Amino acid sequence: MDYKSTMNEQFYRQIFDKQQQVDAVPSNREITAWAMQLIRLLYPEQSKQVFNSVEQLKVEFKKLEKELCQVMDATKACEACDNEQLAKEFFERIPELYNVLNTDIQAIFNGDPAACSEFEVVRTYPGFFAISFYRLAHSLYKHDVPLIPRILTEYAHSKTGIDIHPAAQIGEYFYIDHGTGIVIGESCIIGRHVKLYQGVTLGALSVDKNMAFTKRHPTVEDNVVIYSGATILGGETVIGHDSVIGGNVWLTKSVLPNSTVYHTPAITVFNKVKA
Repeated sequence: MDYKSTMNEQFYRQIFDKQQQVDAVPSNREITAWAMQLIRLLYPEQSKQVFNSVEQLKVEFKKLEKELCQVMDATKACEACDNEQLAKEFFERIPELYNVLNTDIQAIFNGDPAACSEFEVVRTYPGFFAISFYRLAHSLYKHDVPLIPRILTEYAHSKTGIDIHPAAQIGEYFYIDHGTGIVIGESCIIGRHVKLYQGVTLGALSVDKNMAFTKRHPTVEDNVVIYSGATILGGETVIGHDSVIGGNVWLTKSVLPNSTVYHTPAITVFNKVKA
């Protein structure tokens, strides 16, 4: 056997061995399809499905609870979990999650002059799509479910350009306007009635691996507006309540409550047409 054939054989053996060792996890499509079914159950604006009785609706919720348990059973990363109990606890908190999502819808509808109805927000707004997946993922994360929360938020990221880590803590009435390019890091804490425009980064000052499990991302208190392109970094950085952060601002230090922070660019316009 020549050198090239030997190398190819080693390659195939390496891939084969890896396939025997890798954790079994249902496909991302299966996991996100389950989440999408749940969101459509909560918000029939996104679905054609009609139920003829409350009992029929309860059966559907129970079916999704069983499917979540099956997904976790099939995920070897979750072998140590009591999956049946986790799924039960997760669905017991669905009414609470639904109420919080409704505050997000209200914040978007009330805050955006272009929104004609809450139906439009639920059906078309990428901000609500990303928030709804985040809220599901965060609830699973709080129950110590591994891997699945990240799959859900990365799916929403791929669809909307909005990247929210499932561990981030976000209060009620969260409003994302437009949304593309928003990044919200793992240890970020966001209060109530916060509004973010596109391109906002709530990130870390350092991405060293030894900083894992530390507070690396900012805290944003209640009633804060952060305009497009703003970058706020660092675990000790706190944006005080009722503040406004202007577009393209770069912050690595805390801001007192009731502050207005803005960036002043130097813009020069030349007219090539001679008088």
